[in-house]
Amino acid sequence: TETDKKMVFVKVIKNKAYFSRFQTKYRRRREGKTDFRARRRMVTQDKNKYNSPKYRFVVRITNKDVTTQVCYSKVEGDYVIASAYAHELPAYGAKVGLTNYAGCYATGLLCARRLLKSHKLADKYEGAKEVNGEYYEPEPIDGPRPFRAVLDLGLARASTGAGIFGAMKGAVDGGVNIPHSDKRFPGYNKAKGELNSEVHRKRIMGVHVAEYQSLLIKENQAGYDKLFARYKAAGIKPDGIEGMWKKVHAAIRANPDRKPTGKKTPAKHRVRLGQKKRTTVDRLHIKRQKKEAIQRRLAAAANEE
Repeated sequence: TETDKKMVFVKVIKNKAYFSRFQTKYRRRREGKTDFRARRRMVTQDKNKYNSPKYRFVVRITNKDVTTQVCYSKVEGDYVIASAYAHELPAYGAKVGLTNYAGCYATGLLCARRLLKSHKLADKYEGAKEVNGEYYEPEPIDGPRPFRAVLDLGLARASTGAGIFGAMKGAVDGGVNIPHSDKRFPGYNKAKGELNSEVHRKRIMGVHVAEYQSLLIKENQAGYDKLFARYKAAGIKPDGIEGMWKKVHAAIRANPDRKPTGKKTPAKHRVRLGQKKRTTVDRLHIKRQKKEAIQRRLAAAANEE
């Protein structure tokens, strides 16, 4: 017929052969949480290094927190040997700006100093004590070599000036050897191929925030009151931001140990809800009792008849 002549052949793609060969992706790939192509390259260790762990400096930034961890991988999962979070910075003197570039740097510094102290390397590798924004790499000494880790960005985009590289810079200045270049730091000029260390230093010390605050105070006081209400409530003025971060860095280097949260330990363990799981002996005993009860009921009914 005319209709059959006009019809086009449509190949069935998802047929039985397709589904019989379909390979389900990993769960964290289905959830969009892990880039396994990148992870495989960070986790795979050389065979001639046997079972030596390959460490990763993991950085994750959310709206309200910055997470830095030093991990290594095993078959059953990742093991974290050191960690630091931006919500710990108020204990060291930073009340505001916990997730900006300066907060990321301080969090990375805290993680590095905490890691080296736990491995008894804090005195041997003190890192860059003076914050100047220049490229720095820990030099090996006679004795143990610097702790080496590779940067784990996760799914974040590696854009120039990102806070992730601020956390990495803090860890490097803290004494951890992380292979990197200065091309992703704030102040890097791609045309000239060089880093303006002064611009980078201002970001680390929060000077860019102070300059913007000063501009708003002059031109838009209402905008300043709205955007920097927490700074105002904490009594931190634009000219005091750089000094605040200097004190934070000094406090971290003095004692990077984790501060107690002040939360009270529960008086007793929580009572388990529901019945305790029965053992095989208990189940057989209950079954026997039910059977005997039924037999007695049937016998009583037979006697009445």
